[in-house]
Amino acid sequence: MDFLSDYAPERLPGGRSLPPVEGPVETVHGTTIVAATFSGGVVLAGDRRATMGNMIAQRDVEKVFPADEFSAVGIAGTAGIAVELVRLFQLELEHFEKVEGHALSLEGKANRLSTMIRGNLGMALQGLAVVPMFAGYDVERQRGRIFSYDVTGGRSEELGFAAVGSGSIFARGSLKKLHRDDLGEERATTAVVQALYDAADDDSATGGPDLARRIFPIVAVITEDGYRRLTEDEVSGIARAVHEARLQLPNGPQAPVL
Repeated sequence: MDFLSDYAPERLPGGRSLPPVEGPVETVHGTTIVAATFSGGVVLAGDRRATMGNMIAQRDVEKVFPADEFSAVGIAGTAGIAVELVRLFQLELEHFEKVEGHALSLEGKANRLSTMIRGNLGMALQGLAVVPMFAGYDVERQRGRIFSYDVTGGRSEELGFAAVGSGSIFARGSLKKLHRDDLGEERATTAVVQALYDAADDDSATGGPDLARRIFPIVAVITEDGYRRLTEDEVSGIARAVHEARLQLPNGPQAPVL
């Protein structure tokens, strides 16, 4: 990124100048990303819908990507720029490890991503914002951690769970009732799928499990063993179980009052 900044800044995601336009720019947007920690790591998940205005632009877009062996990024916002930024971030981490001989710390990775988002501020002010979520397993602290960002690159560490995107308010409310510090991997995975289901229930831009087309959320688990993306069979099993339970309780599982 530093090399491009010096020699070809126009090739950076935020380095391009846009022609003057009237009215909002219609682009493909990714929507809801959720994450939750559990006793052995962290789970990061995203729905599959991309929108363009009030239209569904794509039903099976991928929004969760591995950053390196122990971290992952989920994208919300302008899809094209977000994917390009993630690819550059992956290259940055790989380059650092090859040059220095060791991987960057999880805190360092989060800070680096913050700098890259800040570099896209000019585009964000023109309506092409990128708001990712970063999650990973901290090998030094031996636990999962979650970081969220704003369009200026401001970074915040989230405790327990987090959500970004158009359906984030509903997904976060769902996780607030379902998340526990003692959750295991299986229950944490189910909790994030439940949260995405709740987001799709109230936000038209968030896609729920599509049983007819066999399109299900992307779910990644990061533990001391590294990054692992759940297979389609694993995710479909969870999604179908959630759907079957919703036929009896449409509003989902109920948390105790006290």
